[in-house]
Amino acid sequence: MTARLADIAAQAGVSEATVSRVLNGKPGVSATTRQSVLAALDVLGYERPVRLRQRSAGLVGLITPELENPIFPAFAQVIGQALTRQGYTPVLATQTPGGSTEDELTEMLVDRGVAGIIFVSGLHADTSADMQRYEQLRGQGVPFVLINGFSDKVQAPFVSPDDRAAVDLAVTHLAALGHRRIGLALGPKRFVPVQRKIEGFVRAMQERLDIGPAEAAPYIQHSLYTLEGGQAAASALIERGATAIVCASDMMALGAIRAARQRGLDVPRDISVVGFDDSPLIAFTDPPLTTIRQPVTAMGQAAVRALLEEVGGTPAPHSEFVFHPELVVRGSTASVPKAARIPKPLRAT
Repeated sequence: MTARLADIAAQAGVSEATVSRVLNGKPGVSATTRQSVLAALDVLGYERPVRLRQRSAGLVGLITPELENPIFPAFAQVIGQALTRQGYTPVLATQTPGGSTEDELTEMLVDRGVAGIIFVSGLHADTSADMQRYEQLRGQGVPFVLINGFSDKVQAPFVSPDDRAAVDLAVTHLAALGHRRIGLALGPKRFVPVQRKIEGFVRAMQERLDIGPAEAAPYIQHSLYTLEGGQAAASALIERGATAIVCASDMMALGAIRAARQRGLDVPRDISVVGFDDSPLIAFTDPPLTTIRQPVTAMGQAAVRALLEEVGGTPAPHSEFVFHPELVVRGSTASVPKAARIPKPLRAT
């Protein structure tokens, strides 16, 4: 191997250490140098490692955390259509409980020579995750774009909704209806979108209702991004006296409506519920859900444009493209009840 490294290094005009970094997909090597090493491999007749073989011009990977939440099929449809219009074939890879992880799906796509990968709500949104996995991917010469989540440790284009503005829209709407005891139901705190929604909630409660962070804190409830998670979070918030609940997903909002009905409360007469996403069919629930529309079409198309610029050799800005959400008012919100049928509010301690 040492002789082989020496031959390749001499042919490419680089050090053996640089050759080793390229062959092992390590970051820290310029695109020009990497191409010189690959060209040297070809000239000397060495077979490229699988991960370094010519990428297919037609395949683009799309990794989602699941498909049960309708927002992810919505993203897949928009991204798939945008790729198809540009002559690319999307390859959908979905994580399943007890099944393939994001890293395993990434490796599978890289081994199949995809031209690039789009991650939706992946580990890049988890502040406890190791971001080195994305730098390793970049070291393998695979362009990628990340949707919903941000890390300054990853040099790549990010596409996100404005989570702070989203919660502000919801709180402003509910405050205008007379609500003061507004709860926030969301996922685990380690996720970037969750942290941003909390920031938006605390700020909105202060600016719209003159309710300080200490008084607002008991009305923030973490759970899971599922119907059952929304039900559990809403149950806790109802017990604390909330007359309205802002949820971090439409699925959680449906769970919140279930929790209210289990207590004999009517939505929206006794308690108002706001979702997030404006998932397909959510307008046809009972009641039709007031929600914050995530601009899925604009975000998905922007992600595809950024990725294809990278694939075409024109790197997109390594920054975050932030899209403004929209409040969609339907039937799950109403004026605060005059005679609340819910517990008395918490007292700040």
